[in-house]
Amino acid sequence: MATNSNDVRLTVLIALQEAHDEEAYLEEQILSLMHRFADRFTIVPWQGAAMKPLLASIATATIVGIITQPLPLGAVALMGLGACVLTKTLTFAAAFSAFGDPIPWLIALAFFFARGFIKTGLGNRIAYQFVKLFGSSSLGLGYSLVFSEALLAPAIPSVSARAGGIFLPLVKSLCVACGSNVGDGTEGKLGSWLMLTCFQTSVISSSMFLTAMAANPLSANLTFNTIQQTIGWTDWALAAIVPGLVSLIVVPLVLYIIYPPSIKSSPDAPKLANEKLEKMGPMTKNEIIMAGTLLLTVGLWIFGGMLGIDAVTAAILGLSVLLITGVVTWKECLGEAVAWDTLTWFAALIAMAGYLNKYGLISWFSQTVVKFVGGLGLQWQASFGILVLLYFYSHYFFASGAAHIGAMFTAFLSVASALGTPPLLGAMVLAFLSNLMGGLTHYGIGSAPVFYGANYVPLGKWWGYGFIISVVNIIIWLGVGGVWWKFLGLW
Repeated sequence: MATNSNDVRLTVLIALQEAHDEEAYLEEQILSLMHRFADRFTIVPWQGAAMKPLLASIATATIVGIITQPLPLGAVALMGLGACVLTKTLTFAAAFSAFGDPIPWLIALAFFFARGFIKTGLGNRIAYQFVKLFGSSSLGLGYSLVFSEALLAPAIPSVSARAGGIFLPLVKSLCVACGSNVGDGTEGKLGSWLMLTCFQTSVISSSMFLTAMAANPLSANLTFNTIQQTIGWTDWALAAIVPGLVSLIVVPLVLYIIYPPSIKSSPDAPKLANEKLEKMGPMTKNEIIMAGTLLLTVGLWIFGGMLGIDAVTAAILGLSVLLITGVVTWKECLGEAVAWDTLTWFAALIAMAGYLNKYGLISWFSQTVVKFVGGLGLQWQASFGILVLLYFYSHYFFASGAAHIGAMFTAFLSVASALGTPPLLGAMVLAFLSNLMGGLTHYGIGSAPVFYGANYVPLGKWWGYGFIISVVNIIIWLGVGGVWWKFLGLW
């Protein structure tokens, strides 16, 4: 009986041991399966490229491409955005987010608006009226062209269009009428001075209004992204009007002294202008509509803030009037290749600059420059002066104001602010200079190749006088402008 009891006990123990072993085996198998599952499906740490340096590399390559321009600006910018999406550096929505920004659309709409201005002949009519009234002397002729171009600047955002579409044909006609031709030794009679004067003042008028140059809204947008302050149409015009007018008066006079025309009077110029006006006849219906729409749009740009109407809405309203009345057709708008190209690279640069700032590249650059310039122990005014000169004269390496702004504006504004420059003052000065520096070379802004290509001014003189006028402009804008901006409370 005892033996049976022991056998039973032993059998139970063996069974329990086997059960335990089986349980252990099952547990081991389950753990093994869990490890395999974990190895297969657990999200492991990212082993690829670091996102911030990768974005910086792509953006930097895009900026280099925009500077060297192996392809048109829009194509280079689009390729840069595509690279960001392809490498998973940015999502599609993030890369193309700036296409929903109102500023690029403002400049595109202004191009469409300008189409009607040129198509109707209203721009030519205004220029001829100025020449008829004030063009009896060479200096008066120059000023009549300078101020008529400045009057058109807010409505025609392409300085290339203003130069090539309106003023170059007019200037060449006036030069020929006064006996100043290319290739026969008579360039110096009138044409050399007049071409150089019209070019140098075109960069001044471009700096005076937010809508006078295609890249100006880019400066305004980068300002908001960097210091969270807005530069509206009225803000820009108010700050620029005094130094701008002084420059428009002084620069032609300086050139008249250092590069004078041999002809001091131009009695044929008003006659030619009058003949052109007689040939044009009275204002057409489309010209009247264009003039009224211009007044409406510019009026809303100036006073729209009081009515709750922003600049983009005002431009849409103006374009709508032109489309409804047939002054401009939608097919013509679609054919404005420069407008669509500008929209593309403009939005791309805004997106790139925004994410470069977000990922810390701009702050790193700013801190580096701050340490260097700040180590000089200068007041903010002197430090800002150094930055201004670096920013301005580095334009010798750029063939586009937009490229220069996209590459350097945000970084220099960040540095200036960190060194104690009032942020809004720094932004406006850099924005104005982004136009004025275009006068340095024969390729630095859209109007440069247009006027230089007329062949009235040799390249060496173009560059030499360009440098002289750059010094004059810097003195006026930082001197007279500085006093004016103090009065406005910018510093």
